[in-house]
Parts: sequence; C-alpha cells; structure tokens
Amino acid sequence: MIHILIVDDDPKLNKTVCVYLNDCGFEATGVLNAQAAYEALNDRPYDLIVSDIMMPGVDGFAFARSVRQLNKHIPILFMSAKDDLPSKQKGFQLGIDDYMVKPVELAELEMRVRALLRRANIEAERKLTLGNLVLDADGMTAEIDGEEIPVSKREFNILYKLLSYPKKTFTRAQLMDEFWDADTDASLRAVDIYITKLRDKFSSCDGFEIKTVRGLGYKAVLL
Repeated sequence: MIHILIVDDDPKLNKTVCVYLNDCGFEATGVLNAQAAYEALNDRPYDLIVSDIMMPGVDGFAFARSVRQLNKHIPILFMSAKDDLPSKQKGFQLGIDDYMVKPVELAELEMRVRALLRRANIEAERKLTLGNLVLDADGMTAEIDGEEIPVSKREFNILYKLLSYPKKTFTRAQLMDEFWDADTDASLRAVDIYITKLRDKFSSCDGFEIKTVRGLGYKAVLL
C-alpha cells in the first residue's frame, strides 16, 4: 500500500483529496498543519507528501525544508493558491518535486502523484517477498512456494499491513478502523478471528510469524 500524507489547513479540501486518493487505491492521511504532519511522519513512514504553503504556524516552505533535512528522497508536491514564480522557485530550491496551483483537478493530481511515485520507484515495491511467501498488492494475491493461497480482500490487507511494518504493533482498534467500515457493528473480537484465519492459512510460511502483543494487539516478526 502506498501511503500519502496530505498537509492542508482547509478541512473540506483536505478530506476531498484524501477520499479521492483513497478511491484511487492509495492510503491517504490528512492533517491540518505542519506540527501534526511532523507527528504523523514520526508515527509511520510515508511514500509521498502533498502540502499547502499558506498554513498557520509553520508554513509549507519551512515544512518542506525540515522534511528535506531528514529525508532527501520522499517526493513532495506543493498544492497552493500561490501562483507567482518566486513561490514556485523557492519551493523547488527547497527540494520539492512538483507544484500545482489551486484549484486543482483531482484527476491531474492523481496523475502527478503516480508520476512522482514512478520516479521514486515506490510502485515497484508493491510486491512483498518474505521467505517462501509472495504478496502482490496489485493483484491482491498470496503465494506460498508458487501455490496461490485463497484470501479475502480484508485478510490480504491485514497481512500486507503487518508485513509492511515488521515489529510494529498494531492495536485491534487500529486494524478495525482501517479495514472495517465506520458503521460496522462488529466488535474488536472480529480482528482476533481474522488473525486466527491468517495464522492457519499461512502456517507453512517460513519468513514470518504473527505475534500477539498481550493487552495491545498484533505484530509481524520476521524469521
């Protein structure tokens, strides 16, 4: 799964962009200011950042500068109402990768995001290989020793999530928030049931184990 961070202080636009990119097959997370973006980047790795410039507190320029000091490779796309050449020049001098002027066409935003990801060679990493297991995120298929293992979409997504962040503990609530509908009436026990299914189906895998973290949730441990 490709993780995209949207940094924009307009709640409506932020939500619209996140929903659109999620519908395109990405996992977009929205925050309303740079401070929240720093916290999000500390919590998990992201593959691409879409940022506004004019934000309260730390503006987009300062945010991009600090991100570049920590990560020289993550693609940064500015999405701003500032249409003047000096703003664009300053952005690129700070190390951003692309610049779009608001209002943006969402279809064009998607195209530019995909182009940036291709350049960063991130989409090529949508296939996970661990020992005798191969997970293909595009085809949503799982194979052990070349034999396909039947999995539901939710089973695949949970397993891919755990294996994408080995040793990171995910709570039952986190997994349910991400892979169940918001209006679901299922309890947290549903997560335990899916983990049991995954352990049974992938018991012959020699590259990982799904460990229970007592009182918290689950994590994948590589062997």
